[in-house]
Amino acid sequence: SDLSTQDLRAILNDAHSRKKLREGWPKGKLDVDVPGKDRVLAMIFQKNSTRTRFSFDAAIRQLGGHTLISSASDMQLGRGETIEDTAKVLSRMVDAIMIRANEHNDVLRLAAAATIPVINGLTNFSHPCQVMADIQTIEEHRGPIQEKTLAWVGDGNNVCVSLIHASARLGFTLKIACPPQYRPSDKAMIFVSETQAKVMLMTDPLEAVNGADVVLTDCWVSMGDLDYEARISGFQPYQVNSELMKAAKPGALFMHCLPAHRGEEVTDEVIDGPQSVVWDEAENRIHAQKAVLAWCFGAGLFDINGYEAR
Repeated sequence: SDLSTQDLRAILNDAHSRKKLREGWPKGKLDVDVPGKDRVLAMIFQKNSTRTRFSFDAAIRQLGGHTLISSASDMQLGRGETIEDTAKVLSRMVDAIMIRANEHNDVLRLAAAATIPVINGLTNFSHPCQVMADIQTIEEHRGPIQEKTLAWVGDGNNVCVSLIHASARLGFTLKIACPPQYRPSDKAMIFVSETQAKVMLMTDPLEAVNGADVVLTDCWVSMGDLDYEARISGFQPYQVNSELMKAAKPGALFMHCLPAHRGEEVTDEVIDGPQSVVWDEAENRIHAQKAVLAWCFGAGLFDINGYEAR
């Protein structure tokens, strides 16, 4: 939520260009401008990861850089070293840090103490890198995100919050359907009020998807949630199935950040169906995060027709 509309748009344009140029290339081939050449990215994981870990690793390698990967329990963080001291040490050893954290405040503290870029790879509050990939995917299939209508069905979680932030900056409408007890945080809804974002909160999933260009969901029970039975029970009316998809615009896209719990938040028929773009969405984590890293390194954002494409 801290980046300007201009910066977000430039990063997204860069992601589109980098992906387009790589069509047909092997995964290990370097981008032609190598903006990460000789750069080292430290990746810290307090949570398990598939897409974040592999996509950031692939991203920095394709930019010409290198990674150092550690779980927090492998570091002195796991034995009581402060986040601030860790930030100061790593600032002398690497060029950027990506952290997948349990607590959002840990990322804020790390960024405040570091003298190098710190990237939020996921927290309990937000997941901005995922949403950058989501928007890239939508634009690939449906054109510019501005004035589109997105429907979020299910938990008002960290991905939902980052969609709220993106809505304010990029001008799309976001309709959120969730049980009252699982609505987005008060902090997120205050942001909606302050920015006049086009965000609508409701409890009826049919109302949310009506007229939507895109339908998005996520798992009902995230890492760290302890109320499994209550969530499974409370979210039953919020499953994305073929009947719900019929209420959206004809040909509306289906998206899910993964991992999916098939038969819970989404049916096989939908996630494996022709409207699903979840595999493009997963791949685009690489391209979107390459653009984020290039922006962090101060590189000229890339265009297939030239290097300085701001």
